[in-house]
Amino acid sequence: MQALEHSVEFIRTQVLGPISARLLLAAILGGMIGLEREFHHKASGLRTNMLICFGSAMFTVLSAQMAEKFGGDHTRIAAQIIAGIGFLGAGTIIHSQGSVVGLTSAATIFVTASVGMAAGAGMYSTAIFATVVILLALIGLGMLEGYFERKRLPKYPPA
Repeated sequence: MQALEHSVEFIRTQVLGPISARLLLAAILGGMIGLEREFHHKASGLRTNMLICFGSAMFTVLSAQMAEKFGGDHTRIAAQIIAGIGFLGAGTIIHSQGSVVGLTSAATIFVTASVGMAAGAGMYSTAIFATVVILLALIGLGMLEGYFERKRLPKYPPA
């Protein structure tokens, strides 16, 4: 993780400007989360999560720049990001044939936006750490759930 932080810092200072580095980091981290969802054929895959993360970072950057240029409270836009993401998340939850599906996708959309906000605010370590925790939860806990589901299934079909 230390090497990744140094790489981000090098890109930020030597290759790109600070704003471009924030947006690029958001796109990369959102893409990493999206790839996991894509591999599992979920509704919110690579492009969706990448765009959500990038968009959240972009709005975070814009809110700070607008507050600096025109005055006002830059946290108001951040609050609206959360409301907008909640709307997207709600759209991924489907009630079908007596069961609810899409809750993990909705939660992933919500938390991916927070990674984008952290990256947009220049909180690189926070954004990277959160992405690692998210991927551990999606991959590791998903495997654990699959293990317990297989344990509950009967070994032989009922006669």
